Amino acid sequence: MKTQTATQNKAFKTFGFALVLMMTLFSFNTTFAQTKEATQERTIKGLVSNEDGPLPGANITLDGTRVGAVTDDDGKFTFPKKLKTGDVLVFSYLGYETQKVSITDKTSFITLELTPDMVEMIGAVDTNKPYKSKRKKN
Repeated sequence: MKTQTATQNKAFKTFGFALVLMMTLFSFNTTFAQTKEATQERTIKGLVSNEDGPLPGANITLDGTRVGAVTDDDGKFTFPKKLKTGDVLVFSYLGYETQKVSITDKTSFITLELTPDMVEMIGAVDTNKPYKSKRKKN
């Protein structure tokens, strides 16, 4: 009976040691997994136009960064950085209102029509004064 109890105690000690060792390894081991945001990163393409058709040379930037793209002659663009849900793209073109588009889970292609904006010139040209030369007449 003593040998059976001694054998059981030895087995429990070995099992207990292995259990403690496994728990230690799992609790201090860093776990690597893909988050939902990492899997949702994607390349965004799109078309920018105005009321007359495609708008070449429109600027597209990621809000708060200096990363951006420019539309080609057909008004199409491919953003150079993979974007995730919640990122905001800023579309701008001289003479048109700047628009912001937020990236959602389903965004992969953006079709955007920019609306004209009034460009106000500061100051007025004074046409009442003729040109005066600074040269002295002899």
